[in-house]
Amino acid sequence: MKSEKEFTHFDEAGKAIMVDVGDKEITKRVAIARGSIEVGPEVLSKIKESSVEKGDVLGVARIAGIMAVKQTSSLIPMCHPLLISKAKLDFEINEKESKIDAICQVQIEGKTGVEMEALTGVSIALLTIYDMCKAIDKAMAITDVHLVEKKGGKSGDFIFEKRK
Repeated sequence: MKSEKEFTHFDEAGKAIMVDVGDKEITKRVAIARGSIEVGPEVLSKIKESSVEKGDVLGVARIAGIMAVKQTSSLIPMCHPLLISKAKLDFEINEKESKIDAICQVQIEGKTGVEMEALTGVSIALLTIYDMCKAIDKAMAITDVHLVEKKGGKSGDFIFEKRK
């Protein structure tokens, strides 16, 4: 029997497999992920004023992130297709640090977690911001994408603590 710390995406011969979740219990599972995009003052100003030529940057990024949540199993080979019950994406503008944070919350009643879905939602939302603003500033940097919190499932709850 494998310990919880061993890799579960490989069989005895070392070949990649999708984990069998058939015997797991259906439970409520929630994951929250967060990431940032560092932008120049011009980008920040144009996003706040809704004057970016390509349109409503945060509105489009929100939709892109939610769509990405639903497509995670098509993008990451060993992720299970899931019936997502909630996907929420919000943004926080930090003028002092000239950055925008994306926060994605995903929820399911299922046999496997939604950490990858939340991380994918954040990543695609931030990439969408980059895409819509790259004509203004190509030096934007996507940083600090990470799982903030996870609830439910056999492995229990998780809250992110920055490593020292």
